[in-house]
Amino acid sequence: MAFFSLKKRSLILCILMGCFAANAQIQDSLQTTPKPQEEDNVKYPQLQIKGLFQARYLVGMSKDVDVNGLHHSDGSGTSNNFMLKYMRVQVRAQISKRTEVVALANLADFKNDPKSRVLENAYLKYTFSPKLAFTVGQFRPWFGIEETYPIDIIKSLDWSNQYSEFGKLGWTSFQIGLSATGQVKLGEIPLQYAVSVVNGNGKNQVNDNDNGKQYSTRLLFGLSKKYNFNVGLNGGIGEVFSKKVYAVGVDLSSMVQFDPRWSLDMQLEAKQATNHVLYNAIAPEVRPDNPDQYLIRGVYFLPNLRYEINHKNLSAFELSCRYEYLDTNFRMASNPRQTITPMVGLEFLKNYGARIQLGVQFDRYKYQVENTNQYNNNLFIVQVQSRF
Repeated sequence: MAFFSLKKRSLILCILMGCFAANAQIQDSLQTTPKPQEEDNVKYPQLQIKGLFQARYLVGMSKDVDVNGLHHSDGSGTSNNFMLKYMRVQVRAQISKRTEVVALANLADFKNDPKSRVLENAYLKYTFSPKLAFTVGQFRPWFGIEETYPIDIIKSLDWSNQYSEFGKLGWTSFQIGLSATGQVKLGEIPLQYAVSVVNGNGKNQVNDNDNGKQYSTRLLFGLSKKYNFNVGLNGGIGEVFSKKVYAVGVDLSSMVQFDPRWSLDMQLEAKQATNHVLYNAIAPEVRPDNPDQYLIRGVYFLPNLRYEINHKNLSAFELSCRYEYLDTNFRMASNPRQTITPMVGLEFLKNYGARIQLGVQFDRYKYQVENTNQYNNNLFIVQVQSRF
């Protein structure tokens, strides 16, 4: 793709554009924005508590492959499993007209080693105006479509594979740092922007693991209000263990409302970046000098068809099918992974208050490697969730 041939100096220009361009960080959990009130009638602090419960039942349908996608040549491994994915609790404190503090924890992570888990969001946001807000702490820096909505209302089974991989690289998911966000108009075109600087080594870390930082920006252009058509440009540069790294991305999204009941939501996103995690895992004596020899590239397309039923016991029906292509090392040892995830969803309470999803995840690799996760796999999923 021509987009991936951008020079690194273009990324710096993109960051500068974001700085001069003056919707703030979207919270990662379910919450509603309080209705505007007269300042004299508001008493602070105002507290809001929200939550999410999400559980799954998984059945592996491929021989000798467990529910986590790991191949076992000896036939061991678990092929079916009840799983508690999220038990999130969020507290939002509005301590003044312009200042809020947010904490989000996933209590389900206590089932693992909680040392670097559990706490997800922990930040303070100060809003000068709709054009400029600062967020500091642990949050999700904007770097693509998936950063702009929470797992609660995701249209497929889970985050895309590329989102998870770019989280490991420090560009997406929960990171510790500082971000400036806002929205303006370029003539008649709405523009949302985010400029972020983060440690880049994930959430709940006591210290950065090196002296380098990762700088990223996102520009989102609203090109059609009728079809809710948006174009996002993402760029980032940084330094990891004294080596320069970069990331770029482009995304398109649209919502077509056919009539009051039928609608079609579409997302297309592509990214490429230095895979510095893989690079630094190589022994120093055989590691090339340039980390850009190790590059990751991914793309996904997610259409979601929705029908509003508005029955007292059933609110809506959804049908989605996400296609993903991801190659974590396409220059040195290419082994692309293709994933197709058709899902059917039934919504029992409005705004995804309660829903059940059924689907199958089909994973295919160009080369299968025994006793690894790089092995073809079919996985059946039943997922239930409730927001409160």
